[in-house]
Amino acid sequence: MVRPAVEQSGGRVVKNIGDSFLCLFASATDALRASLEILHATRVRDDFGIRIALNTGDVEEIEGDAFGDTVNLASRILQKTPADECWFGLGTRLCMKDAEIPWESVGRLRLKGIAREQDCFRVVPRHRVWLPHRVAGSVRNRRLVRLQPGGGAPRLPPDPVIVFEGFKTGSSELEDAIAALPILDPAALFLATYIIATDAREEWTDSGRGLVIGTSEAIDNAIEQLRRQGQSRTSESDVETMAIGTRSLSYLELVIYGLALPKVPFSDVVSSYSYDLLPDGRWVTRSEEPVLRVEVKAEGVTLQALNPGISVNGRLLSSGESLHLEKAAVIGTPSNTVEYRPTDQGYVGVLLAEAPMRLSVVYGQTAELGRKPNPPGLAFPTREGQENIQWCSGSRAARARASGFTFDRALAGRRQAAVKLGTDTIEVVPLHESCATYLLRDRQLVYVEEPETIEVGDIVVAGTTVVRLRAPN
Repeated sequence: MVRPAVEQSGGRVVKNIGDSFLCLFASATDALRASLEILHATRVRDDFGIRIALNTGDVEEIEGDAFGDTVNLASRILQKTPADECWFGLGTRLCMKDAEIPWESVGRLRLKGIAREQDCFRVVPRHRVWLPHRVAGSVRNRRLVRLQPGGGAPRLPPDPVIVFEGFKTGSSELEDAIAALPILDPAALFLATYIIATDAREEWTDSGRGLVIGTSEAIDNAIEQLRRQGQSRTSESDVETMAIGTRSLSYLELVIYGLALPKVPFSDVVSSYSYDLLPDGRWVTRSEEPVLRVEVKAEGVTLQALNPGISVNGRLLSSGESLHLEKAAVIGTPSNTVEYRPTDQGYVGVLLAEAPMRLSVVYGQTAELGRKPNPPGLAFPTREGQENIQWCSGSRAARARASGFTFDRALAGRRQAAVKLGTDTIEVVPLHESCATYLLRDRQLVYVEEPETIEVGDIVVAGTTVVRLRAPN
């Protein structure tokens, strides 16, 4: 399967290593055509899958083998590529004839042995489509509207997602169809196409709109599969056993609710720092496959999209695009929504969104918060590593670095604060003498010096961790 496809597209197999082939092409587009042919040929096989990775650049050939950074990067991309897919690097993306190859971004990734994160892309075979998260969600929630030329004005559900199918980019027909709609969030508008030139792609996405890269048949199949899955879940839920008459003793939940961002420079130790957001909503110091990254410098907060589907106040960002956050903003990700609020009191802002960590509290109970609280307690996230920190110069920063300084250790105590749930009141009690605890009131951080009455819905900030009080589901 591999050799004929490679040779017919003008390439050659340099060597065979176990179940792998190293192939060279004089043209990035020819290499991608060969990759598509291989993916199409192996579609009918269910006993194995082939994954392909490409990169374009200088290659040195010595005694029948190929060497160089270009080869190494292709190998690292291959390690990330799922079975039955073809991924490629920025070098290939810049050299290919993109009006002839269907492709889309998979984000900016950290690759083993490569110093900087790399923009990666994938080829879209005729039988595959990766529906953007917002489109897939609208199918499950029955909010998807599919518009075709000559279809007339549609009836729109609440908060619809619109997919334009069969329209030519830049055509008056497409512009008229958009103009006929009520005012909608641009990020709710998607153009379905299989091959699109760079200028048309950029003109469409620069306006904050999204793309669905796939053939009509592949899109139909993907939507139908999602609908069948939804019907299956509904059917299963219809026969679940319901327990009646039970009563939960829990009145309150403490939920990890985001990330607080200390101002810099910080104590002549940290000049700037960053955090990565994972698909499950957790913030970490650094990840190989983050959704987005926030970086805090003296000038303020910068958000960088590292995955497709990131939006700020409704405007979609391309992978690798950065945006300075000066005001409150709503950040959309493929899995959830993050609210950014500027703040004061030594913090530049907070990023608010629920994470999987939570603790239920019953009447008469005192729950501690901190890095290692006494039970029952809500432990703050432990974010190991210093690779997210840029250090100040000087001996103080050097000592902090050598001692394992992180914001989580420096700003939060093992036993930071306690939440007391009484019959009629809830109190937050500071427990640590030097690590401050705050309440977030609108955009102001209120320092908690002594026990203070709080309510369900209030937000506590301690160190880099945000905790929200809420009623149990």
